[in-house]
Amino acid sequence: MKRPSRKSSIDFDLRQLEIFCKVVELKSFSKAASAVFLAQASVSERISNLENMIGIKLLDRLGREVVPTRAGILLYKNARLLLDMKRTACLEMEDFIGVKQGEIHIGGSTIPGEYILPKYIEQFNKKFPGISVILTIADTSKIEEGVAAGHLELGIVGSKNSIKNLKYYELWDDELVVAVPAGHCFAKKQKVTIEELSKEPFILREKGSGTLKIMENYLQSHESASIESLNIVARLGSSTAVKEGIKAGLGISILSSKALGTELKTGILKALKVNGLDMKRKFYLMKDSKRTASPLCQAISDFLLTTSSNPKIS
Repeated sequence: MKRPSRKSSIDFDLRQLEIFCKVVELKSFSKAASAVFLAQASVSERISNLENMIGIKLLDRLGREVVPTRAGILLYKNARLLLDMKRTACLEMEDFIGVKQGEIHIGGSTIPGEYILPKYIEQFNKKFPGISVILTIADTSKIEEGVAAGHLELGIVGSKNSIKNLKYYELWDDELVVAVPAGHCFAKKQKVTIEELSKEPFILREKGSGTLKIMENYLQSHESASIESLNIVARLGSSTAVKEGIKAGLGISILSSKALGTELKTGILKALKVNGLDMKRKFYLMKDSKRTASPLCQAISDFLLTTSSNPKIS
């Protein structure tokens, strides 16, 4: 007589997997609780129930971080596949019925995030009043990481990286210029040499900044220049902070011309070029090619690409 097969005692629902994945991705019970709109105690209880049901420990606490065990890594890999399948099914249904309302989470590096995107978001909102745009502003590397991890649906940045699966579409032109106070000895010049630049106190953007990366690339292309040749007095975390440092007399800097509109109009700061360096660049719309774009993501992506004179993949 054939014995009945034993029913597996391991079973879980998608909500459990969503919570577990958030803990793994954010490396924190408290951050995961905030992300899934639950109390921390509830998240801890659900993870404990999941571990008890499976019969093995899934997460370890290492100092302040929570990391997956070997069993947790295996579950996370499969849980992500299941959650991505669920997301794809939801997106396809929304697209089919023409949903154009809800929230879309996008990221912008400092220059496009602070100086360009707000006006385009306002225009987009007039066209799609049912869509709320949640904009995260951070340096380029953090926006790229957010898109690659799926926390952000798309990003707008000022330089390209080599993260697998990320595709970049050209949006807008930009130029980097030397910014100095109106009373500075360079203020009446149109251009300065690398040698003149290296003698002045210089303010740099933080590591991970797209502006810094582009500036480094241009300086390296000049036979007598490098970041190390500059007289660096400070590293500041945003273009706004750098501008305030310039106004306060801390030093001069190289910034995006997009960030200097108000100061140049009022005459508070002056912009000049570097002899032999034509520091132009592009801003890019960045998406993860392996993820299915939601109808909302597709709507704002299509809208932003219409503002570009050359929306090609780069």
